[in-house]
Amino acid sequence: MKRIFVLMILFAGMVSLFAQETNYDESKVPSYKLPDPLAFNDGSKVTGKKDWEKRRGEILETFENEVYGISPVWKGNVTAVEVKVNHNALGGQAIRKDVRLTLMNGVKKLDMMLLVYLPHSQKPVSVFLGYNFSGNHTVTDETDIPLTRSWVRNNEKLGINDNRAKESNRGSDSSSWQVEEILKRGYGLVTVYYGDADPDFDDGFKNGVHSLFDLEPNATSWGTIAGWAFGLSRIMDWIETNPDIDSKNVTVIGHSRLGKAALWAGATEKRFALVISNNSGCGGAALSNRKFGETVKVINSSFPHWFCDNFNKYNNKEETLPVDQHELIALIAPRPVYVASAEEDQWADPKGEFLSCVNASPVYSILGENPFPAKEMPAINTPVSGTIGYHIRSGVHDVTLYDWQQYLDFADRHLKK
Repeated sequence: MKRIFVLMILFAGMVSLFAQETNYDESKVPSYKLPDPLAFNDGSKVTGKKDWEKRRGEILETFENEVYGISPVWKGNVTAVEVKVNHNALGGQAIRKDVRLTLMNGVKKLDMMLLVYLPHSQKPVSVFLGYNFSGNHTVTDETDIPLTRSWVRNNEKLGINDNRAKESNRGSDSSSWQVEEILKRGYGLVTVYYGDADPDFDDGFKNGVHSLFDLEPNATSWGTIAGWAFGLSRIMDWIETNPDIDSKNVTVIGHSRLGKAALWAGATEKRFALVISNNSGCGGAALSNRKFGETVKVINSSFPHWFCDNFNKYNNKEETLPVDQHELIALIAPRPVYVASAEEDQWADPKGEFLSCVNASPVYSILGENPFPAKEMPAINTPVSGTIGYHIRSGVHDVTLYDWQQYLDFADRHLKK
């Protein structure tokens, strides 16, 4: 009990310290020079598509070594069992499948429960793939979706105080998913509780996907964001075997910390056709060099398990980072990517997210894609897009119907359904 009390005091002090350090004043953003995604490490310039693949390798390697960590090569197997199929889900609007996905690496295994909604239409269909925060049973209010058995974060609002999902949480996150809107537009949804892939606490990387490997940790070892991205790739392995899903037109989507994971998944996994980052902030779409809102030091102190240990070298030293987040977006090129911010979510630095789009655009241009059309922040609720899309909407840190409408419109323009 004494230890808990001490930890509470330490946490309160940490929050107070971060509050003092946090900058929300644009006039206090330091001057900075972003690394050039079209300049090789030796200073020579990228002049075309062939050059870009080599330069892309340099940037990817730097992100692996300095930010997210190096994910191990997967040589295991993925199997799936359809635990339950409902052909009359959501009052007849969809086919719902509860699928147990098993990752096997030698004798080590990990189960993830997928929730799949598909429209009653000609197959295969394009789908959105993303993690949910509180369990599959929170995505809709259907009463027969299994409650997650994995560790869940305590949440006073949801009445969770023992790290276990509750029946009363059913449908609590439905507004973030807009499943009926997705189905109405002819798309499907594949989602999984993010804690199934890797629990969101500093566990010494002994659980989740990390437990599938016997690796000695070092400064470049993969963190939890890389673990979540790894899990998305394994789901993609299964999607490629599923005749109901168009594996060539899968959109990976994520909100907040899972937006960071979606971007890293899109950067490391070329099988994702489109990438969406919703309010992903520091370590996601926002430029680190701006030191606005959440910073590298704050995120490393609050969530030491998200990144590799090398990322700590840049606490309060963002200007020494050899990469910045516009280059993370550039790694997705030439595939389309959409970044979204919220007006009241200054912690995630909306302007920094927008500027990442601006500064990634030259890579898209050199690859023959439509450049990002904006140089100045657009008005609230006024989307702009080329092959990179962006909007800042009114409201707070959340995923809303407005966000989904923009994502679906963007997918309509860039994917083949």
